Order: sequence, then structure tokens, then C-alpha cells
Amino acid sequence: MKGLVKRRLIVLGSTGSIGTNTLDVVSHLRREGLFEFDVVGLAAGRNGALVAEQASAFSVSHVALADSQQAAALPKSCKVYTGPDAPQALIEAVAEPGDLVVGAIVGSAGLPATMAAINRGCDVALANKETLVAAGSLVMPLVREKQVQLLPIDSEHSALFQCVQAGRSLDEVKRLIITASGGPFRQATREQTDSATVEQALDHPTWKMGRKVTIDSATLMNKALEIIEAHWLFDMPADKIEAVIHPQSMIHSFVEFIDNSVIAQLGPPDMRTPIQYTLTYPNRLLGNSRAMDWATIGQMDFEQIDRERFGSINLAYDVIRQGGSSGAVFNAANEVAVEAFLSGRIRFGQITQLVADAMQQLPVKPIEDLADCLKADQEARDVVNQHLEVAAATH
Repeated sequence: MKGLVKRRLIVLGSTGSIGTNTLDVVSHLRREGLFEFDVVGLAAGRNGALVAEQASAFSVSHVALADSQQAAALPKSCKVYTGPDAPQALIEAVAEPGDLVVGAIVGSAGLPATMAAINRGCDVALANKETLVAAGSLVMPLVREKQVQLLPIDSEHSALFQCVQAGRSLDEVKRLIITASGGPFRQATREQTDSATVEQALDHPTWKMGRKVTIDSATLMNKALEIIEAHWLFDMPADKIEAVIHPQSMIHSFVEFIDNSVIAQLGPPDMRTPIQYTLTYPNRLLGNSRAMDWATIGQMDFEQIDRERFGSINLAYDVIRQGGSSGAVFNAANEVAVEAFLSGRIRFGQITQLVADAMQQLPVKPIEDLADCLKADQEARDVVNQHLEVAAATH
């Protein structure tokens, strides 16, 4: 690539797994003289000490922190925004058209900031799948209206994105096939899974991720979220999106074309690969992630997902077919249920059931704007919390 490309970068969720790997990739590209990012803003939740280190290392002038008590750790030279709306405030203050915003805030909390970035005319590198699950009907039209790029960071969607480009148009795509590791309970019985401990659920066999995403992987809720996200990213109906278990996590997704040829994207389970591809798209540059060791790979296995044990997959297709507020309800109910499990209030096997109950109890409503989406989100949280209170009172 001729000449050193420079671009302004904002990282939302900078202290999480995606955020730290993003900054690692930025440092690598700088060292190699391949791509220069000016990191102008960071947003984090509660890890003030780490975001302070990041702000100093990258000479960041503006930082958003959800927890105001953590702000004392930040460099005095930083302009600091605190509170739940801090990421949006940061974007309004420092974002300019053409900037690149990495959306890696976990859960529906990342939705308003992502919408703000798109409204400002920024390209978005999206790792927050909940944004499209809850509000795809708002986000994708806005992306087209503002003529910005929405590029997927998730390894599965990055793989689909790369494979789709081998065709001339989406009309040539027969199926999108997303791979799943199967998580820690791939070979467990229903009884073993239902009573699994937090420690067992967090023991992922191939990926190192945050706690919420790791639990989602154990329930395969993560794959359900990805199926819905793929629907919005690639404008594909439910019957053209599938998921299969691939425990080695080397093939990240397949695309099957109408001539029955299949193209897959492979790589070790290292998030720095899809992150760098997204940050530097459409260029491919020298990477710092792990390379494939073809001599030691051995066999690659594939299995159908047992939808009786992993009912989250069925719920994903329900969301696509129902539309409206169902995605926001699905996502919010899952967030509350996962937190309840992590705090010891419910069994692992109750997570998916709580989500299904919320979807059944709440009628599907139209989503006309962000307020509608946030209202559906809150209603789902209220319903699940009511279930939790009733359950606690009867024990």
C-alpha cells in the first residue's frame, strides 16, 4: 500500500477484550509503519485504571466513563464525560464525518452511542451484536441514509463479509453458514448443563472473552444473536441463515452460493485478525495475530446443533420472523438472565427459559424510533425481574 494512511479513531468499550485487542492492533500497525490512527476518544465502564493507561499511551484527549468514581484515575489533561450517556457525549464532542468508531460496549448499552456515531457520519466497526439484534430496523436504514460503512468485527460476520465478496452480489448467495464452537457443554447431557456452575460455564474451550459473552457462548445465545445480526447485515431471510458446530474454531463461517460452491474463511481463534481487517478495510496488511499451523491442525469436525438442548437458536429464528420489538425483548431478557446466573440467583438451565417466557409474555410492537426500542428493552427487563422476584419468594 502506497503512503501511510491516517485516520481518527474512537474506541467504545476500550477496556474489554475487543477494545484492548483493537488498541494492540493499532500499536502494531504504527510500529510497522503501515497505518496511522489518531486515537481521539475512549469509552469504558468501570476500569478507570486501565483506561487511564490507554489514554496516556495513545495521548487521548477525551474519555467517557460510566462510573464517575473511576474518573479520578484519568490523566488531568483528559476531558472526561461520566454517566450512562457519556459515550454519546464523547462522540458529539470529538467525532467528525469520516471518523471510525469501534463499537465494543457489551449489551444494549452500546446502542445509543452507535446510533450517535452513524448520525455524525462516522464509519462503524461493530463488535456489539446487540445493536443490530435490538434495533436493526433502525440502524441499517440510517447507515444507508448517512452513507457510512458498517463493518463487522465479530469473527463470524467478518468471515461472512469476506466470503460474500467472492460473489458479484448477494443474489448469488444460497446460504450463510455460521460456525459455533459448541461452548463448554457441547457434549454434556441436559441434566449436566441445567445444573452447571458459573465456573464451568465460563470455561470456554477455544476463545477468551468477557464474562457475559462467554455465558452467551455456553447457552449458544451468542450464536442466536449472530444469526439475527447476519439477517440485518446481509439482508437475508431466516431460511438462508444456518449455524453448525465446529469445535476447533478454525473455520469462522461459510457462504454457499447458488452454484453450490462453498467459500469459507479460516484462521486461528484470535480476534486481532478480524479487528485488523475491519480497521484497515479494504486493505490487507501484515498482521500480528497467530498464523495457521497447517501441520498441527489435524481433523476438523462439524455437528448439527441440538435445538432441544440449545433452545436459544429457535428463539433467534422467531425474532427474525416476528420483527418489531421482538429483538429488543430477546436481547434485554437475555442480559438480565445472564446477570442473574452470574450472581447465583438462577440455574444455568433457566437462562434460555426466562428469555422465552419474556418473548411469549410481551406482544410484538412496531419499532419506529430509538425510544420505542429502549421502551421494549425496559419492559423485557421488568418482566424478567418480576419472574426472578416471584421465584425468589417461593424458595
